[in-house]
Amino acid sequence: MSEFHDAVMELYFARKRIALLEAENEALRNRLALAEGPTATEN
Repeated sequence: MSEFHDAVMELYFARKRIALLEAENEALRNRLALAEGPTATEN
């Protein structure tokens, strides 16, 4: 039974990591879009 609990906890933390990575990915995509936008010549 404890192996099942461990697997559930691993899945829970993995899903939390995925959510964090997806949020970070979206933020980076937004920064990239801004950098490639009309202000790209200012860099």
